[in-house]
Amino acid sequence: MRHVVTQHNLNRAVCLLLFLTFAAAAATKPDFSGEWKMNAGKSVFGPIPAPASLVRRITHSDPSLTITEEQKGGSGDHVSTRRYTTDGKEITFQENGANVEATATWDGNSLVIRSKADAGGVAIVFTEKVTLSDENRTLTDAVRIETPQGALDATYVFDKQ
Repeated sequence: MRHVVTQHNLNRAVCLLLFLTFAAAAATKPDFSGEWKMNAGKSVFGPIPAPASLVRRITHSDPSLTITEEQKGGSGDHVSTRRYTTDGKEITFQENGANVEATATWDGNSLVIRSKADAGGVAIVFTEKVTLSDENRTLTDAVRIETPQGALDATYVFDKQ
Protein backbone atom coordinates (compact mmCIF):
# COMPACT_ATOMS: atom_id res chain seq x y z
CA MET A 1 0.00 0.00 0.00
CA ARG A 2 1.40 3.31 -1.05
CA HIS A 3 1.00 6.24 1.38
CA VAL A 4 0.32 9.54 -0.35
CA VAL A 5 1.33 12.78 1.40
CA THR A 6 -1.26 15.40 0.65
CA GLN A 7 -1.13 19.09 1.49
CA HIS A 8 -3.97 18.50 3.96
CA ASN A 9 -2.05 15.75 5.80
CA LEU A 10 1.11 17.87 5.82
CA ASN A 11 -0.77 20.85 7.27
CA ARG A 12 -2.29 18.63 9.98
CA ALA A 13 1.15 17.26 10.89
CA VAL A 14 2.68 20.76 11.09
CA CYS A 15 -0.23 21.99 13.27
CA LEU A 16 0.14 18.99 15.59
CA LEU A 17 3.89 19.56 15.89
CA LEU A 18 3.40 23.26 16.68
CA PHE A 19 0.72 22.46 19.26
CA LEU A 20 2.96 19.93 21.02
CA THR A 21 5.91 22.33 20.98
CA PHE A 22 3.88 25.19 22.51
CA ALA A 23 2.21 22.87 25.03
CA ALA A 24 5.60 21.62 26.22
CA ALA A 25 6.95 25.18 26.48
CA ALA A 26 3.89 26.35 28.39
CA ALA A 27 4.17 23.46 30.85
CA THR A 28 7.79 24.30 31.70
CA LYS A 29 7.99 27.05 34.30
CA PRO A 30 11.23 28.65 35.48
CA ASP A 31 12.95 27.27 38.57
CA PHE A 32 13.96 30.14 40.87
CA SER A 33 16.02 27.87 43.17
CA GLY A 34 19.43 29.08 44.26
CA GLU A 35 21.26 31.69 46.26
CA TRP A 36 20.79 35.19 44.87
CA LYS A 37 22.82 38.25 45.86
CA MET A 38 21.41 41.72 45.22
CA ASN A 39 23.28 43.73 42.60
CA ALA A 40 22.87 47.27 43.96
CA GLY A 41 24.36 48.81 40.79
CA LYS A 42 21.60 47.34 38.62
CA SER A 43 18.77 47.78 41.13
CA VAL A 44 16.52 50.84 41.24
CA PHE A 45 15.19 51.79 44.68
CA GLY A 46 13.38 55.07 43.96
CA PRO A 47 12.48 56.71 47.28
CA ILE A 48 13.02 53.45 49.21
CA PRO A 49 16.30 53.34 51.20
CA ALA A 50 18.64 50.79 49.64
CA PRO A 51 19.76 47.93 51.87
CA ALA A 52 23.51 47.57 52.41
CA SER A 53 23.14 43.94 51.29
CA LEU A 54 20.36 41.51 50.47
CA VAL A 55 20.67 37.78 49.85
CA ARG A 56 17.76 35.54 48.86
CA ARG A 57 17.89 31.79 49.18
CA ILE A 58 15.09 30.22 47.17
CA THR A 59 13.94 26.62 47.17
CA HIS A 60 11.47 26.06 44.34
CA SER A 61 9.79 22.83 43.35
CA ASP A 62 6.54 23.91 41.75
CA PRO A 63 4.10 24.54 43.32
CA SER A 64 6.20 24.89 46.52
CA LEU A 65 8.29 28.05 46.87
CA THR A 66 10.32 29.05 49.94
CA ILE A 67 12.16 32.38 50.08
CA THR A 68 14.59 33.18 52.88
CA GLU A 69 16.02 36.69 52.89
CA GLU A 70 18.95 38.09 54.83
CA GLN A 71 19.03 41.87 54.69
CA LYS A 72 21.48 44.32 56.22
CA GLY A 73 20.94 48.04 56.30
CA GLY A 74 20.44 51.23 58.26
CA SER A 75 17.55 49.74 60.24
CA GLY A 76 19.63 46.73 61.28
CA ASP A 77 19.91 43.13 60.18
CA HIS A 78 16.77 41.19 59.30
CA VAL A 79 16.12 37.55 58.35
CA SER A 80 12.74 36.34 57.10
CA THR A 81 11.32 33.18 55.55
CA ARG A 82 8.14 32.96 53.49
CA ARG A 83 6.55 29.80 52.10
CA TYR A 84 4.22 30.11 49.11
CA THR A 85 2.45 27.82 46.71
CA THR A 86 2.37 29.01 43.10
CA ASP A 87 -1.21 27.85 42.60
CA GLY A 88 -2.72 30.99 44.14
CA LYS A 89 -3.51 29.59 47.59
CA GLU A 90 -3.44 32.33 50.19
CA ILE A 91 -0.82 32.18 52.92
CA THR A 92 -0.50 34.31 56.03
CA PHE A 93 2.60 35.31 57.97
CA GLN A 94 4.01 38.01 60.23
CA GLU A 95 6.56 40.50 58.92
CA ASN A 96 7.93 43.23 61.21
CA GLY A 97 4.90 42.87 63.48
CA ALA A 98 2.39 43.20 60.63
CA ASN A 99 -0.09 40.53 59.56
CA VAL A 100 0.41 39.69 55.88
CA GLU A 101 -1.85 37.77 53.48
CA ALA A 102 -0.20 36.73 50.22
CA THR A 103 -0.67 34.71 47.03
CA ALA A 104 1.72 33.61 44.29
CA THR A 105 0.54 32.87 40.75
CA TRP A 106 2.10 32.42 37.32
CA ASP A 107 1.77 35.05 34.61
CA GLY A 108 3.47 33.31 31.69
CA ASN A 109 7.05 32.71 32.85
CA SER A 110 6.84 35.40 35.54
CA LEU A 111 5.80 34.74 39.10
CA VAL A 112 3.47 37.37 40.56
CA ILE A 113 3.37 37.63 44.36
CA ARG A 114 0.63 39.83 45.83
CA SER A 115 0.79 40.67 49.52
CA LYS A 116 -1.53 42.74 51.70
CA ALA A 117 -0.15 43.94 55.01
CA ASP A 118 -1.98 45.55 57.91
CA ALA A 119 0.65 47.78 59.47
CA GLY A 120 -1.04 49.25 62.54
CA GLY A 121 -4.34 49.86 60.76
CA VAL A 122 -2.69 51.07 57.54
CA ALA A 123 -3.23 48.83 54.52
CA ILE A 124 -0.16 48.33 52.31
CA VAL A 125 -0.30 46.26 49.10
CA PHE A 126 2.84 44.81 47.52
CA THR A 127 2.85 43.39 43.98
CA GLU A 128 6.05 41.67 42.90
CA LYS A 129 6.77 40.37 39.40
CA VAL A 130 9.72 37.96 39.55
CA THR A 131 11.50 36.90 36.36
CA LEU A 132 14.69 35.14 35.28
CA SER A 133 16.99 36.26 32.45
CA ASP A 134 20.57 35.93 31.23
CA GLU A 135 20.33 32.13 30.98
CA ASN A 136 18.81 31.95 34.50
CA ARG A 137 21.76 33.83 36.05
CA THR A 138 19.79 37.03 36.81
CA LEU A 139 16.64 37.29 38.92
CA THR A 140 14.65 40.52 38.70
CA ASP A 141 11.95 41.46 41.21
CA ALA A 142 9.88 44.46 40.06
CA VAL A 143 7.99 45.67 43.14
CA ARG A 144 5.04 48.06 43.36
CA ILE A 145 4.07 49.24 46.84
CA GLU A 146 0.67 50.87 47.24
CA THR A 147 -0.02 52.90 50.37
CA PRO A 148 -2.76 55.37 51.29
CA GLN A 149 -0.23 58.12 50.47
CA GLY A 150 0.46 56.79 46.95
CA ALA A 151 2.42 54.16 45.06
CA LEU A 152 6.17 53.47 44.99
CA ASP A 153 8.12 51.34 42.51
CA ALA A 154 11.45 49.57 42.96
CA THR A 155 13.38 46.97 41.02
CA TYR A 156 15.68 44.52 42.78
CA VAL A 157 18.19 42.75 40.54
CA PHE A 158 19.97 39.66 41.87
CA ASP A 159 22.93 37.69 40.56
CA LYS A 160 23.00 33.91 41.04
CA GLN A 161 25.83 32.78 43.31
